[in-house]
Amino acid sequence: MTTLAEFLLEGRMVEQHHPFARAVVDEAGWLAAAEALAAGRWTLLGLWGEAKAVHMALFEEPGTIGVVSLEGVTGSYPSVACHHPPAMRLERTIRDLFGLEPVGLPDPRPWLDHGRWGVRAPLGEAGPAVDTGRAYPFLPAEGEGLHQIPVGPVHAGIIEPGHFRFTANGETIVRLEARLGYVHKGIEGLMAGADIGRAAQLAGRTSGDSTVAYSLAFAKAVEAAIGFGAPPRAVWLRALMAELERLANHLGDIGAICNDAAFALMLAHCGVLRETVLRAAETAFGHRLMRDRIVPGGVTADLEGDGITAIRALVTKIRRRFPHLVELYDNTASLQDRTVTTGILKPELARQFGAGGYVGRASGRGFDARQVLRYTPYDRLIFDVPVFAEGDVNARVWVRIREVEQSLSMIEQLLDLLPDGPIAVPVPDLGMTCEGAALVEGFRGDIFVWLRLAANGTVERCHLRDPSWFQWPLLEVAIEGNIVADFPLCNKSFNCSYSGHDL
Repeated sequence: MTTLAEFLLEGRMVEQHHPFARAVVDEAGWLAAAEALAAGRWTLLGLWGEAKAVHMALFEEPGTIGVVSLEGVTGSYPSVACHHPPAMRLERTIRDLFGLEPVGLPDPRPWLDHGRWGVRAPLGEAGPAVDTGRAYPFLPAEGEGLHQIPVGPVHAGIIEPGHFRFTANGETIVRLEARLGYVHKGIEGLMAGADIGRAAQLAGRTSGDSTVAYSLAFAKAVEAAIGFGAPPRAVWLRALMAELERLANHLGDIGAICNDAAFALMLAHCGVLRETVLRAAETAFGHRLMRDRIVPGGVTADLEGDGITAIRALVTKIRRRFPHLVELYDNTASLQDRTVTTGILKPELARQFGAGGYVGRASGRGFDARQVLRYTPYDRLIFDVPVFAEGDVNARVWVRIREVEQSLSMIEQLLDLLPDGPIAVPVPDLGMTCEGAALVEGFRGDIFVWLRLAANGTVERCHLRDPSWFQWPLLEVAIEGNIVADFPLCNKSFNCSYSGHDL
């Protein structure tokens, strides 16, 4: 059986440095990679395009990352999705953005194009024009007594837009289909031609609640491409920011999930703790969300005495109050009745889609980039990755609960072991085209960034892949057979990103 490393060596190697390599293959090699994905030998990390090329990022246990490229594409290429369904929406996006037609794609509907772009010819020398002006056809469901419930794209809450089309038999959901793309902002197009500083700002705005994780992934990809690293103190400060971001988001999610079961008391208490995290972050790093604090070469804000005091006080406060909230959640029978056995995601689907974060870990897939890749400083920290097998809303809550506890421990370790020294170094001059990639753990799961830098220091192409690409389709499956009233619970327990998904 060919390993991913051996497979890459069989192609034309373009870039090779730990833990990332890229090789160009022919159509036969492209299809062989798709078949290996279908067989479960590798996991799909990402799939993206350019004017005349398509690329897919692959992962093989225990820690090999490779990018396979099909270059010289003129209008069409063999579909990966016809072998491996998780590639479906990614290929629909490639077609919308670059006009490259995936031959054999099972679902020919547009994804980001909402009928506003009209009829357009694909980029390249050949291929049919794509008519995107028709009304969007949702997938049908047949049976006695079925009715449809359209929800969105504008919602009652202050959330991003997404259209959810339910097909139900009475109160039981038979099918759910989500249509997204309403917050497509052309972020990858904006990055093309931008200098590294501007591109770093754009990366941090891909999904606002994950600004630290995206900034970290982009910075690490730049550093891998150029072949330099941030100073040790900066590396540890980056991890501290990442754990504060994870802590704030998990606390907010736990409260919000309970609130969708009409248990507003948990929302209030968790909201107080989340606000405490944000205030400590502002004291420590000068911004509540720590946006633009991580840049290629280091960080832009150091941790001073007041910041250290604020973070240690934060840890003490959460350690004192959070166990009581966990007990309240666990001992409220009416709340357990809504979360236990609701929205079950089967482990085999979590593995097939490479679901990361609390979605995967609640369904038995224990992947965590911090543990698997052991990137600095996590290679020096003691922590566990909580994994549950039930796959329901309750399990996704418990993953968050345990990760809150783990993040508190890691924050203390980071403060205790924080090295002295500079917090940034200048980005070296390139003088040549180079590529890099990074995989980091955000609060939703693993975030992948691949980029190519031009010799003048600008970004030629950058692809940012949110974990939600592989989680949104699983939400559609997990809700089947549940009642309509349980959709908010399931949706909140997944908490997929609209913005990160729509690019």
